[in-house]
Amino acid sequence: MILKKYLVIIPGIILAFVLYTLSQGFNNIIGIELLGYTKSPISTAMIAILIGIFFGNIFKVRDSFQKGLDFTREYILKLGIICLGIQLKPFEFLDFGKLAIPLILICIISVLIIIKLLIIKFKIPTRMAYLISIGSTVCGTTAIMATAPVIKANKNEISYAIANITLFGIMSMLLYPYFANYYFDNDPLFVGLFLGTSIHETSQVAAAGLIYDQQFNSPETLNIATITKLIRNTFLIIMIPLFAFLYNRGRSSSKSYSILKIFPYFVLGFVGMIILRNTGDQLFATDNSKWLEIIEIIKFSSKIFLTMAMAAIGLSTDLKDVKKMGFKPFFVGFIAMLTVGVISIFTIEIYLKFFI
Repeated sequence: MILKKYLVIIPGIILAFVLYTLSQGFNNIIGIELLGYTKSPISTAMIAILIGIFFGNIFKVRDSFQKGLDFTREYILKLGIICLGIQLKPFEFLDFGKLAIPLILICIISVLIIIKLLIIKFKIPTRMAYLISIGSTVCGTTAIMATAPVIKANKNEISYAIANITLFGIMSMLLYPYFANYYFDNDPLFVGLFLGTSIHETSQVAAAGLIYDQQFNSPETLNIATITKLIRNTFLIIMIPLFAFLYNRGRSSSKSYSILKIFPYFVLGFVGMIILRNTGDQLFATDNSKWLEIIEIIKFSSKIFLTMAMAAIGLSTDLKDVKKMGFKPFFVGFIAMLTVGVISIFTIEIYLKFFI
């Protein structure tokens, strides 16, 4: 009976993996072959969700695949988020964090306040606003995927929010390197901090840093931008439980409400991976070749799991339902992009230029 239960989910999981493979192939063709990057700046997860939406709206997904797709969206997604923690080494960021963390905090708080006001003004659905908020302030698609199960967002809201964040993330990726060079007068520290705090996705930050490096010969900017973004990513540990609390507060009766019930326990796995990474780095400091191989395997597995989850979400997304959401959430995403950029500039000008 138990074996039959697990056999039912296998076809859907395999389908999600096949779409992952397709999305990775398309990503390599577009990002490497056509655009000429050594590593594609385009999110594989975004391509997976687009392919999923395409096939899911042309063909009806059979019931034999649905249980596996549901399993992929719920459990393989969380496993991918847990595995993400292996790439973070916060102990190395402490010195640089003294500069980056205040800037990141101010950007996060400012965007949350602005979006809260926009929710009231435009009557944006709360779950959609939360997804756009955390995608804009922390780490784009990954943050949306991590937050969605916590606030019980549906597949259409997830797809809409990811499309929103990806669109404006790509815009900032292409425009900000040139703007930052002009505005900050080619200062690698300020440019790197700006790129690392104002662009949504880690891959987009890396691409923007690479564009800047290639155009203005500044490898230091790429390093600063990447480190700033990785520090920013660690705020998932704080933001996911916070959003879980804020969203669920008042939605349960006082008798049944409990922070333990709504706490996203997979975040503990994410933290555990960070601890494992730092512990392993210390234990295998002298001979770390095998350890580095393990890290790469876990990082690669995370990418596969998350992309499979995005493909599963895409396959289950009905474009008719997405269309009903209207243009207002996209306007909120645009305002969020501008807000995080303006606040980043303002904070660098006021805080860093006067206090370092």
